[in-house]
Amino acid sequence: MNAIASGLDWFDDLVWGPPLLILLLGVGIFLTFSLRCLQVSRLPLAAKMVFTPHKESQSKKGDLTSFAALCTALAATIGTGNIVGVATAVSIGGPGALFWMFVAAFFGMATKYSECLLAVHFRETDSRGKYVGGPMFYIKNGIGRNYPRLAKILAVMFAIFGIMAGCLGIGTYAQINSVVEAGAQLGVDRLYTSIGVTLVVGWIIYGGLKYIANTSRTVVPLMAMVYIICCLIVVCLNISAVPDALKLIVESAFTTTSAVGGFAGATVLMAIQKGVARGIFSNEAGLGSAPIAAASAKTNSPVEQGLISMTGTFLDTMIICMLTGLTLVLTGAWCSDVTGVAMTTLAFSSALGSTAGLYIINISLLLFAMTTIIGWNFYASRCVIYLFGAKAITPFKIIYILFVASYILIVLFVDMADATQKTAINTVWTISDIANGLMAFPNLIALIMLRKVIWSDTKDYFKNLRMKRLKDQEERNQKEQAPA
Repeated sequence: MNAIASGLDWFDDLVWGPPLLILLLGVGIFLTFSLRCLQVSRLPLAAKMVFTPHKESQSKKGDLTSFAALCTALAATIGTGNIVGVATAVSIGGPGALFWMFVAAFFGMATKYSECLLAVHFRETDSRGKYVGGPMFYIKNGIGRNYPRLAKILAVMFAIFGIMAGCLGIGTYAQINSVVEAGAQLGVDRLYTSIGVTLVVGWIIYGGLKYIANTSRTVVPLMAMVYIICCLIVVCLNISAVPDALKLIVESAFTTTSAVGGFAGATVLMAIQKGVARGIFSNEAGLGSAPIAAASAKTNSPVEQGLISMTGTFLDTMIICMLTGLTLVLTGAWCSDVTGVAMTTLAFSSALGSTAGLYIINISLLLFAMTTIIGWNFYASRCVIYLFGAKAITPFKIIYILFVASYILIVLFVDMADATQKTAINTVWTISDIANGLMAFPNLIALIMLRKVIWSDTKDYFKNLRMKRLKDQEERNQKEQAPA
């Protein structure tokens, strides 16, 4: 087991090395400037679209409302990365990792907009008449027009890596471990929690897309709101320390952070690597997962869905992750001798009391992780449809539930025999990182090759929007000038 873990660690460092980090940031920067910083100039419009109820129209094609599609994507992205991932990044890369997490998210918003736009533009219907899309489909239907052989290779690669991520990493074991550990902190036996997770996940998955979407639409906004409020309370209780905390975060992003307390110290490269990697792990911008949900949205406008989906990265990383990180720095938990969920629990406990901190973090973690399991089942199932067709969905549901159930054997009992090292679950987190990183390569290549489609759709949409506004203004002026 130790030999396998060491080999995977080496491969993880290779996958998430400078080439991928440069590619992720590079594509985000390129799209940001080519779209004229759309994530800033059009963010108010995007937010308005999210919070404005949309009338159902028979002319709109899709299976879910745009808001439900966003919530389904957020169900998969708002997860352990917001609590455990942030703490891990800070414990290794120091407070400066938060700055680079923010930078990655800022440029990632342009990436998320672009990939979700393409998902709607190139989506198609399966044998059941359901809308399917995502990187494998926009690679096939977009790149495949001119480069069919390359498109087939890239699309199959993405689909395989997506199934790997869903079944072997971020979609199952990493999340189940967080649920089980959260339950243990609240006094629930790990075995019973594992069984409970399997039953709940199986029940929701067998309900199908509408069941998953309804669960996400109900749970995600509520859990995000409660967690944000709790973070803001901690920040307000330490409001006088906020300027110094922000100064430390920015300074640590560009200088070596010295060892202090339980923190071993970090270089600038470590801060960049952990900040970007954990930020991407949390918001998944560039990985190509969110477009799979966006493709099911009831919309006739790829641009509108791209704008709505873009807000997911803003909420996930720029608000939730940054608030988590700020609480770690404000309370001094970042330089303690604990990491992961224990570090975040320490931060909340020091401000709100041990009991409140324990329940807030572990209940949040439980809900975040559960929705991520459900969301990633949806992503992986769409990859299965691409490779094997809609007929493979029912067998895949059984396989996915078996993967969830196998946590009991593969992780729980292995780590019970080696409780101090927790080799199995650490290996699972490594597999999650690897699968995520491998998904990004074909998706980012597709974004670059299909950049003209992104530009054309965006230009046409805002040109038509300006014309519509001018027409509406002229009609209002005519009504005002008309005699009573």
